[in-house]
Amino acid sequence: MKPFTPQLVYFEPKALEYPLGVELKEKFEKMDVEIRYTTSHNQVRNLPGENDFQRYRIAKSTLVVGIRKTLKFDTSKPSAEYAIPFATGCMGHCHYCYLQTTMGTKPYIRTYVNVDEILEAADQYMEERAPEITRFEASCTSDIVGIDHLTHTLKRAIEHFGKTDMGRLRFVTKFHHVDHLLDAKHNGKTRFRFSVNADYVIKNFEPGTSPLAKRIEAAGKVARAGYPLGFIVAPIYLHEGWEEGYYHLFERLNEELPKEAREDITFEFIQHRFTKPAKKIIEKNYPMTKLELDETARRYKWGKYGIGKYIYQKEEEEDIKQHLHSYMEKFFPKAKLEYFT
Repeated sequence: MKPFTPQLVYFEPKALEYPLGVELKEKFEKMDVEIRYTTSHNQVRNLPGENDFQRYRIAKSTLVVGIRKTLKFDTSKPSAEYAIPFATGCMGHCHYCYLQTTMGTKPYIRTYVNVDEILEAADQYMEERAPEITRFEASCTSDIVGIDHLTHTLKRAIEHFGKTDMGRLRFVTKFHHVDHLLDAKHNGKTRFRFSVNADYVIKNFEPGTSPLAKRIEAAGKVARAGYPLGFIVAPIYLHEGWEEGYYHLFERLNEELPKEAREDITFEFIQHRFTKPAKKIIEKNYPMTKLELDETARRYKWGKYGIGKYIYQKEEEEDIKQHLHSYMEKFFPKAKLEYFT
């Protein structure tokens, strides 16, 4: 699959006061992408399309270029101390994605051009926590790699954190377009993670993202570029033959990754879950989905802010944990499991 190209780009007025904003405008003009102007991303309305189904898909290929006004970072447990906000939204069409509920009626992608101000705010957070290490997660609200071939914001951030003593950067991606990041001077301060899954899950529930083989190939490139590597296996989804599907995933990772990368690999395991609001939005946006969303087959777990999630039954959860942990132990005995949830 080719790297993402937006169908439609909006610029907020102040975006053109920053060098990256001007650079992106010139880039999209040369690419002959339709450009519009808006006073605020909140005013992005009347997108093309005859119905909600079409408008949703056009919104997912619309990019809004603006500035990040709020430089107070959200927390990002358990992945990191803070979420660092370079972008929001994603061009992927993962049926289960939590961004569908958090983005609500604004599924378009936003990128922020005041990168220096965001990085300065990160430096302040590091100073406040010194001498402790401060980790920043760059993919809480987006798949930043999916647009970085256009903006190179992530590459700037990698090199910025590479020069710090107390800062670490983390992000995760489902895209294989990593070549421009391989020569970044990361100095081992950035953990490059890939979201991976059984073939069944990627083929049925992750349209618009890179196939598993491409992600694994990209992970090999990243490992050989000396980045600390990580994998998020999520959502772990019970389907016919799931034990073999996830075993095959670990087998393929084992075949690709060089020996030198195996000393410092992390895994994060996240079982499939959904909320009632998410179910409603998923069924609206992807009416033909095969995703299993039966509340009666799940157990209810209270979450933050009073919104509970439907997760697998205890016995199923233990089965998932046991199988995936055994695969990790077999193929990557030195890897660290950061969490299972």
